[in-house]
Amino acid sequence: MPINRQKQNYLKQFKSRTYGRNLFRDKNEERLDAPQEECGIFGLYSESDIDTFSLSQFGLFALQHRGQEACGISVMKEGKIYNIKDEGLVLDVYKSIREPETFMGNGVIGHTRYTTAGDKKKYNFQPFFAKNEWDQIILSIAHNGNLTNAKLLKKELEAEGITFKATSDSEIILRLIQKNIDLGLRGAIKATMEKIEGAYSVVGMTRNKFFAFRDFHGIRPLVLGAIDEKTFVAASETAALDGIGAQYIRDILPGEIVFTSDNEKGLQSFVVKENCEKRICAFEYIYFARPDSNLEGINVHEIREKSGEKIWEQSPVEADVVIGVPDSGVPAAIGFSKASGIPFRAILIKNRYVGRSFIVPTQEMRERIVNLKLNPIISEIKGKRVVIIDDSIVRGTTAKRLVKILKDAGAKEIHFRSVSPPIIAPCFLGIDTPSKDDLVSANMSKEKLCKYLGVNTLEFLSMENLIKILGSSNHCFGCFTEKYPVEKGEETELF
Repeated sequence: MPINRQKQNYLKQFKSRTYGRNLFRDKNEERLDAPQEECGIFGLYSESDIDTFSLSQFGLFALQHRGQEACGISVMKEGKIYNIKDEGLVLDVYKSIREPETFMGNGVIGHTRYTTAGDKKKYNFQPFFAKNEWDQIILSIAHNGNLTNAKLLKKELEAEGITFKATSDSEIILRLIQKNIDLGLRGAIKATMEKIEGAYSVVGMTRNKFFAFRDFHGIRPLVLGAIDEKTFVAASETAALDGIGAQYIRDILPGEIVFTSDNEKGLQSFVVKENCEKRICAFEYIYFARPDSNLEGINVHEIREKSGEKIWEQSPVEADVVIGVPDSGVPAAIGFSKASGIPFRAILIKNRYVGRSFIVPTQEMRERIVNLKLNPIISEIKGKRVVIIDDSIVRGTTAKRLVKILKDAGAKEIHFRSVSPPIIAPCFLGIDTPSKDDLVSANMSKEKLCKYLGVNTLEFLSMENLIKILGSSNHCFGCFTEKYPVEKGEETELF
């Protein structure tokens, strides 16, 4: 069914963040004590020329929180594809473009990437593209997620004589579409989806067509919007739609391809597999997504505030003040305050100019980094019983250091509340989490962890309450339960 007809119905109802994990990580790298999203993707297509340079810049800027190490775009213009990608923030990369008019066409895809320090190789930056024998780009994609059968597929394709330029599983998606392009665009994507396994949301283009598709469980988010009757947008979050003045239509379905066609105007929809079970990542709501985004029709801020209310009901405590760890812990702290009557104070001050990682030579200095990122207002803490709300506890190193900072500021008691269940398993579906050996909840009981952190009480949101807040169990809870929507496979990394 053509989506230009679907869009009219949805608009009537409308009320006006590459996986290429580094296996040789610098041991001295200090990383944020939280799961890290791999990337955000953005795609736009119009039936006429449009300012793809500015609109992609605005859309990717709205997804900057999903990755800060690299950015890139591919633009469809007059039957050609122009590409640029580089290390740095979105605005840094766009400022390096000396001729913006080169990147103004009728279609664009973009990517903002989270990587590790040792993996900042330009050949792993996205979008990925394929060329013909005349050195012209004929196909380009941007991918959020992780393939679980990447190693096997790479061996199969290499045996067929296909050469790989990067160390990312995203290139496998590219090469499979390229290999099957004689089946037509829709056929090539369908054949690719039937081969790949894992989590993936993808936007892409040929020299005259646009497409987007999502894995059979919808693990990584992908939403569809429109600026007008001729201009469509696909992005990781609705915040990107808001950033360019587009209206939300709906979430792209698990197992669905949306694409342009020579035969029909607007976008077409094709569902590769019917009755797919939705399993969007629960951590999108807990931590990754912007609070002003809506995923699968659910507002992220509302979920976080409800999580604070629920954990108060689950584990009430007498205290003088509630504080939230910026940014994702703050809405939960507000919810906790509303439910308990304990006043919320924005006591933890976040340095917003500190990057996600440092390279420092000693453990002592690595521990001090927490002070750079978060610093308390001492007069609001001294002599008081404090409830601190955070989205999660991963390694436990940041939480332990933060507790020490509060104690040094004179807190009388500290009660720690995590508004996610204990993280006991790593993710292999597009989130960079530590190994199980480094997950503190996988190796300590709650009682031992309470002592390790040095807090008076400790509580995690229960799985039962998380499911109640989300409204269903149709999510991926793998990091909490070690039960995943898809099997891990032999090895997720390519090398």
